[in-house]
Formats: sequence, structure tokens, C-alpha cells
Amino acid sequence: MLNRPPLNLTIATTGASGVIFLRQLLLAVERDQRIETVNFIAYDSALQVMAEELSLKGRSNLIGRLLGPSSGKSSNRSRRIPKIHLQANADIGANVASGSYPADAMIVIPCSVGTLARIANGVASHLIERAADVSLKEKRPLVLCVRETPLNKIHIRNMYRAADAGATIFPLIPAFYYGPLSLDEMAREFAYRVLAHLGLPQPDAFRWKG
Repeated sequence: MLNRPPLNLTIATTGASGVIFLRQLLLAVERDQRIETVNFIAYDSALQVMAEELSLKGRSNLIGRLLGPSSGKSSNRSRRIPKIHLQANADIGANVASGSYPADAMIVIPCSVGTLARIANGVASHLIERAADVSLKEKRPLVLCVRETPLNKIHIRNMYRAADAGATIFPLIPAFYYGPLSLDEMAREFAYRVLAHLGLPQPDAFRWKG
């Protein structure tokens, strides 16, 4: 948890299934006026998953297509400079690759076990792993929404390694006790839980009253 809400987020996505959760997270951060900047990084394998799960193909206007037409209602759309910036995963010299860049927190959603392994073992050959490595060494919040089942001992060991280094393992497991009426609602509530963990509770999130 941060002492203040994060103003500058890094959001990354990998080739694991579950792009609907990424979309709902991006929609939430786009609406949240407390967040000023988001650097978004996607693996090439994530683009394949987007094509399969959301029918989004290619990199052209990727962020706009992920957010969809509903994002036009956001006040942030009136800004001349977009809030969410797409970074190339191959650009190891991008801003988020340096500890001097003022990123406040990082979320990897969904996080494949391959990406988990590289982060847990300090293998930073791409921007996503390098940005995660920077988060750990600078002691900034790093949330890994790991998505895999079943888990073998290597996966479990790597989750322990990442957690021991300072990351939060936030498995991509949605809740059902509030009775979600759609997949989007289920994914949105999970995204809200992730943001609440970083000190960014959302006003329309479900609250259990007992």
C-alpha cells in the first residue's frame, strides 16, 4: 500500500488468458481523475490473446480499441494529451526502465507464469520484466495478477520468490458472492479490488455488508 494514491501507474499485459480483466482495469484508470499517467506495455503474445478473446487485431489504435466506445464518456478524453501511453515491450530504454522515472506502482494483468518466472528470477530482457525489476529494487508496489491452473511446484516457488522480493501475488480469481450479472461486471469488480489494494478504491465497487 502507498501512503498516497498513485498518480503514475505502469500497467502491463502478457499472453495469459483474461484480457477482459485488463480492459476493465484500463477503463477504471481512465475514469479515475486521481491517476495522471499510465504507461501501458503489451507482449506480442498478448496481442494474440486479444485477437482471440476480444477480436482485436494489430497494434493500430490498440488503447482506443481496448477502451471501446464507452470510454468517450470519460472526462479524460477531453485532454489534449492522452492519459494512457503505449510503450514497446522491446524498448528496454523506455522511461519505466529507469528507477529515476517517477512511476508509483505497477500492475501485470493477466500475468503469465512465464513472465512471473522471469520477474522472480531477475531476467529482464524485455521492458515488462525490466519495469517490474525497477519496481522491486525501488521498493514500489508491484501487483502480479497471475493466471494459471493447475499450478506446479515451479510456479509456486516462483510466486514465493516474487513475493519474497516485494511483489504482491494477486491471482486472477474473481469473486461471485455479490452475484455478477455479466462477465464484464465480474471483471470490473476484480479490477476494482486491484486498485483498492493500491489505495485507489472505486466509488461504485461492491461493499460486503454482512
